Amino acid sequence: MTTNNIQKIKKSLRLSVFDGAATSVALGLTQSYIIPFALQLQATTFQIGLLTSIPNLSMALSQMIAPNLTERIGSRKGIIFPAVLVDALMWLPIFLIPFLFKENSFLFLIIFFAFKAVGGGLAGPAYGSMMADLAVAGVRGRYFSRKLMVNNACTIAISFVAMGIMQHYKNVDNQFLGFSLLFGGALVFRLLAAYFISGIYEPLMRNGQQKSESVVEIISHLKDSNLGKFLIVMSLTIFTMNIAGPFFSVYLLRDLKFEYVPYIIITTSGGIFSILLQPFWGRRADKSGNVIIIKIATFIMPLVPISFIFSANIFYLIATQLISAFVLSGLNLASVNFIYDAAEPEHRTQHLAIFTMFAGIATCGGSLLGGFLAPHLPPLFGYPLRTLFLLAGLIRLFVVTIGFRQIKEVRQVPKISVVNFLLGRFPKPALVEVVRKDFGFDLIPDFRDEELVDKNEDRLE
Repeated sequence: MTTNNIQKIKKSLRLSVFDGAATSVALGLTQSYIIPFALQLQATTFQIGLLTSIPNLSMALSQMIAPNLTERIGSRKGIIFPAVLVDALMWLPIFLIPFLFKENSFLFLIIFFAFKAVGGGLAGPAYGSMMADLAVAGVRGRYFSRKLMVNNACTIAISFVAMGIMQHYKNVDNQFLGFSLLFGGALVFRLLAAYFISGIYEPLMRNGQQKSESVVEIISHLKDSNLGKFLIVMSLTIFTMNIAGPFFSVYLLRDLKFEYVPYIIITTSGGIFSILLQPFWGRRADKSGNVIIIKIATFIMPLVPISFIFSANIFYLIATQLISAFVLSGLNLASVNFIYDAAEPEHRTQHLAIFTMFAGIATCGGSLLGGFLAPHLPPLFGYPLRTLFLLAGLIRLFVVTIGFRQIKEVRQVPKISVVNFLLGRFPKPALVEVVRKDFGFDLIPDFRDEELVDKNEDRLE
């Protein structure tokens, strides 16, 4: 690999951080307010389930064609850039719903949100494949953990701005104008993310990456491989997470009747904690692999929804979010990096598409099941949703106890006990990170040139 290409990779890794930051600002403006927006449109509990499930199902189905589109175009950026534009531009009709689509407004929300999900879904596998080529195996843990840390910081910071906006417009009884400002801001920052993506260097796809097995062919023999078993078990885990997950906001706002200030404090507290955890998980992933992180996270995971049922105290609920952040920050990093490591380069786009598709179907199924069950369950400590949280936790316990025993680490890593792993006592000295500082905080690790050379894959220059 030439020095020029190394510099292109370094620049692209930095641009990807900027892209992620802009996308995270858009997420911070909207992720906690789509369900409140739907509630303002008089959505029922079952319809909230539909709002989570139908867009995710649409996104999942789009994964059947995403790898084929990438191959036909012959460039991953050729599908990423227009798909991100679709994702961004869908915020325009969404924030106009209360003003232009007053009849059947919830139906229009689902339709527009589904198109937005399809745009993001089409971009995902190609983007992941491209980033796996840019951030090679030896640096992925550190790079993606640092990127996630920046992303979470941006999401949290802007969430408090969004909270102030919504609290103000709630006080003046004009919440729809507040939602419009948030969704309009998301449109602007998602377009900014598309601009950063346009500057990322795309390593040429190898011949094998341009023509490989179809998604359907790979799915047909998933159960025969370690990666296939992981995708199946992870999808079942996501299913269990979404039986209760989408309804936590409903529980806080409708049942416990929290105002926006305590609501945002609770929902963002875990994100603040996860910022601190990303380097913790990233260093350990590079040294000891991803499977040990996955097993630790899934062992604790069933406790999260069950913990919601015992108290409505704000400090107690913040503590539950800290546990959730510990689990999800490790699981999100390790699961994607496991796919990067386990998938052959020529099948990486397809495997990422399958993961996204399965995750979307699992999210859809879990949300529909939760939305169907919630109105029919007996109350527990006063609320039916607490019964749903208990049920979701028990189902999650069954899935993770049985499923993740079968998953094996892909990379050659030294054996280590869980205690030593968490304490950072590795068999060999951990790699010393040299970090470049930008804008007053550690942005991304400043990798040495030799660390960015993929020793296992031949890539065209």
